[in-house]
Amino acid sequence: MSTTLLSKQPVPQDADSGSSLDEKGSKTDVSLGAIPPLGSPVDAVAGNPFTSMFKKNTKLDLDAIATQPSVFDDPVSLEAYRPPPQYENTHRFDPLARWTWREELSVVRKIDLRIMIWACVMFFSLDLDRSNISQANSDNFLPDLGLTTNDFNLGNTLFRASFLCAELPSQLISKRIGPDIWIPCQMVLWSTVSLAQFWLNGRASFLACRFLLGFMQGGFIPDVVLYLSYFYTKRELPIRMAYFWLSNYVADIVSAFLGTGILRMRGIGGKEGWRYLFLLEGIATLLVGLASFYLMPPGPTQTRKWFTEREEVIMVNRVLRDDPTKSDMHNREGLSVRMIWDAMCDWRLWPIYAVGLVHMMPVGPPQTYLTLSLRNLGFNTTETNLLSIPSVIIGATMLLLTAYFSEKVNSPVAATVILQLWALPLLVALYTFNRSTSQWVYYAVVTLITGFPYVHPIQVAWASRNSYSVRTRTVSASLYNMFVQAGAIIYANIYRKDDAPLYKRGNRTLIAIASMNICLYIFAFLFYKYLNRRRDRIWNSWSQKEREEYVENTKDVGNKRLDFRFAY
Repeated sequence: MSTTLLSKQPVPQDADSGSSLDEKGSKTDVSLGAIPPLGSPVDAVAGNPFTSMFKKNTKLDLDAIATQPSVFDDPVSLEAYRPPPQYENTHRFDPLARWTWREELSVVRKIDLRIMIWACVMFFSLDLDRSNISQANSDNFLPDLGLTTNDFNLGNTLFRASFLCAELPSQLISKRIGPDIWIPCQMVLWSTVSLAQFWLNGRASFLACRFLLGFMQGGFIPDVVLYLSYFYTKRELPIRMAYFWLSNYVADIVSAFLGTGILRMRGIGGKEGWRYLFLLEGIATLLVGLASFYLMPPGPTQTRKWFTEREEVIMVNRVLRDDPTKSDMHNREGLSVRMIWDAMCDWRLWPIYAVGLVHMMPVGPPQTYLTLSLRNLGFNTTETNLLSIPSVIIGATMLLLTAYFSEKVNSPVAATVILQLWALPLLVALYTFNRSTSQWVYYAVVTLITGFPYVHPIQVAWASRNSYSVRTRTVSASLYNMFVQAGAIIYANIYRKDDAPLYKRGNRTLIAIASMNICLYIFAFLFYKYLNRRRDRIWNSWSQKEREEYVENTKDVGNKRLDFRFAY
């Protein structure tokens, strides 16, 4: 677990009394002598990430106790971490609650069905409206509007810039009024802009719509990440993030087929096919947004009776045992300016922001220009859309494999550096191509580059895990995504018109960035390893009494606490 326990020894059975909560959330004294047994710890011990993946998983006894040891099992740390009365789930907190693996797995499956699947549907809708510009490009979108490649680059830059600018304000609004209200509002707003692209008439309207679309969509992803953290533990979140982003790939595949069909409507009513593409997919997203007002509950104990009281107890206590700081704030409690500033100044998260900025640069330009590159190779509109599907399938497969690898080795760095190791040799091969290279050889290499292992979900979960407080997590999710969008703005301008069609200069730049990124990941690994070892030395040098005094009296919060350990 991320929090170091005061003692690895069990609490004595004749210890002083502790306290629990009744149904109204008030303290009630309980005898610690009556504490029921805990389950065996399942957290992986940090070690060599490349050898731990070969260790066999212990088969679970479904009827064994699943409740994990936590700070709530010690009378001193229990009071230090006890959820405050304003926390919306306080009435379900019970440090003596116990449940079996059969019960917990049943609850997690129910959360997946009720919460996770709809989150994926919403992201699917976002990606339809965000990336259908790629299908429009295959239908002479730029010539129809009298646009150039540089105009297209400017539109992408405006989209990313507005997306970036909206990240933090959106997250703050979501924290104030609740993601269950704000996220559906976002979807209705951006779907309206998306379907309005049916009436584009030139450069000005194109740039305006790209800017508005990015501004309305900005903040959606960190809003959903924070929302899902209410329901899942830190070990469950990375794989759920992988499935969340898998919906992105599914949207790419579906949109390729939809684009192939809808673009054939060119000529109906004297309109181009891409106009119908924007209109119909925008209407679909609008319907999903309206449905989300009902299908997004505010939190684990506010689910319109989807879960029983027993299931709510399990949901709340298993998440708090995994990360007791999740009770720091109410889910409709806003952040002060000081809280925001303190979170932004948290230098311990800066290495994650740095890799967020540059990690997609080696593969971003080839992915953005995939359909245009295929058209330049002589493929028609239908062939271009269909030939883009294999890279999506490869990418989706690599996404899940990388997420599984991350869970297996319990090392975010080992799992995320894979992207750079994948891209580097392929970019070197791409750089060697010339005009006489077979179009199918070029297609094969570009397909592999654009089918890269998408590690962004793992890094999102990594930032969330190392934040270790709701207030920091709220801001860090936005800041991380802002750095990602800033990186997208940069790489959107690496391929230039005067470098087409082989983009030799651009590919040389991408090779240099991929090499630099490998060094950056190594630095992040060593950085967090050093911080943990330094804290271990201090913590282990203290007596049990000194540790208890620290837990009771410390002013340190979040990842500043000496009993917190970073993931790397």
